[in-house]
Amino acid sequence: MSHLNPVNYRKLIWPLSCGLILWLAAPLRPSDLSLLGWQMLAIFVSTIIGCITQPLPIAGVAIIGLTCCVLLGVTPIDTAIAGFGDSTVWMIAMAYFLSCGFVKTGLGRRVALVFVKCFGKRTLGLAYALIGVDLVTSPATPSNTARAGGIVFPIIESLAKAYGSDPQQGTQRKIGAFLMMTAFHGNIATSGLFMTAMAPNLVAVALAAALHVHITWTGWLLAALLPGLISLICVPAIIYKLYPPEIKDTPNAQSWAHQELTKMGPMRLPEKFMALIFGLALILWILASLIGLDATLVAFIAVSLLLITGVLSVDDLLHETGAWNTLVWFSILIFMAGQLNHLGFIPWLSAAIGQALHGVNWMWVMAALMLVYFYTHYLFAGATAHVSAMYAAFLGVAISAGAPPMLAALLLGFDGAIFSSTTHYANGPASIMFGPGYVTQATWWRLNFILGGFYLLVWGVGGTLWMHLLGYW
Repeated sequence: MSHLNPVNYRKLIWPLSCGLILWLAAPLRPSDLSLLGWQMLAIFVSTIIGCITQPLPIAGVAIIGLTCCVLLGVTPIDTAIAGFGDSTVWMIAMAYFLSCGFVKTGLGRRVALVFVKCFGKRTLGLAYALIGVDLVTSPATPSNTARAGGIVFPIIESLAKAYGSDPQQGTQRKIGAFLMMTAFHGNIATSGLFMTAMAPNLVAVALAAALHVHITWTGWLLAALLPGLISLICVPAIIYKLYPPEIKDTPNAQSWAHQELTKMGPMRLPEKFMALIFGLALILWILASLIGLDATLVAFIAVSLLLITGVLSVDDLLHETGAWNTLVWFSILIFMAGQLNHLGFIPWLSAAIGQALHGVNWMWVMAALMLVYFYTHYLFAGATAHVSAMYAAFLGVAISAGAPPMLAALLLGFDGAIFSSTTHYANGPASIMFGPGYVTQATWWRLNFILGGFYLLVWGVGGTLWMHLLGYW
C-alpha cells in the first residue's frame, strides 16, 4: 500500500507569500532595474525562504523554484538546466564519494584510533587528537556533518562511556562534555581551513565566480592557513580553561584505542588504496594551479581510481544520496544566482549601495558586513541556506564599497564557517554534538558567544592582515 510523501503545507506559506508580494510589486521597482531581474529576485527569495522553512527537502524546493523560472517566462529551459554542468557542483559530488570511501573502508575510524593511541594520555591531548582526525579527513570530506557524525562522534561516545561520563547519570562533566565541545570547534576550524571541507564553502566559491572573483583550492588554503592553525591550537586550550573536564588524565584511552586497533587488524587492501588515492588527490589539489590541472578534474580522477581499484562500486555512488541531493539543489541555486547577476539585479544593488556608502572607508563596510553576516546566523538552522541567501549580495556590497574583491570573497567565505559558533542548531555538527545532552543549551550559547568573538578577531582582523602579507590585496 503506497503512502503520500509528507509535505508541510503550513511551511509553504512564507515562501509563497514573500515571492508573490515581490512579484506583484514589480511595477514599483526602480526604473533602472529590468522587469526580468526583479522577477528573478522574487523567485530566488521565495526559493531561499523555502530552503530555510523546508516544507519539503531542499532539493525539492529548488526543483520547484527552477520550474517556476521557466514556467513564468523568466528564463528558457536550456539556461535553467545549464547549472547542472557547473564544475564546482560536480566537485562537491565527487568529494562526497571520496568521504564515502573513508567510511566504507574503515580508514576514517582507523585514523581516529591511531590519533587517540598516540596523543590520548591526557584529556587535553585527547581533544587535540580528535581534532587531528577531523583535520586529516577534512580536505576530501565536504560534509562536515559526515566527519562529525560518522568518524569523530562515535569515538567520543565510546571514550566517554569508558570513563563513566554519561548525561543520564549526571556525570557528563567528567570528560564527555569537554570532548564534545572541543570536537565541535575543531570541526569549525577545519571547515574554514579547506575549501573542500564543507559544502557551503563551495557554494561561496561558485557565487564569487559569478561576480568574477575566482578562488583556487590552494588560494583558499594559504589565506586560511594562519587563522585556521591559530584556531586549532588555541580554542581547545580556551575551552579547557573556561569549561574544564573533571578528569584531567586519560591513560586508559591509549590502551582502549590499542585494543580497538587490534580488533580491526592490519590495514586491508581497500584501506591502503583509499589512503594512497586520498594522498594523491591532496597533492594534485595543492599543485593544481601550478600544473594547470582543474580541481574538479582531480576529484574525478580520485573517484575513478576508487572505482578501478574496487574500493567503491557504482552502487556505492548511486546510494550516496547526499552527493546527488547536493548536486540538484546546488546546481539550481548557482543558476539562480547567476541569473540575478545576468539579468542585472546584483549590478544594480551593488551600484545603489556603493553610491549610498560613497565616502565610507571600505574597511568599516567590510567589518560591518562580517558582523551582520556572522550574527544573523542565529536566524538560520544550517550554513548552506545562509550562504546561499546572503553571500553574493554581501560580496557585491563589499566590492562596490571599494574592498579588494579577493579579500572580501575570502573573508565572507571564512565567515560562512565560523558563524556556526552560535547556536545548538547552527549546523549539522552542532546538532550531533549537542543532541546527547552532554552540554546544556545555556552553556553551549555562552561558550560559543565568547569563542565567536575570538573567531571574528582571528579570522576577520588576523585574516585581513595575513592576506595583506600574502599579497592578496
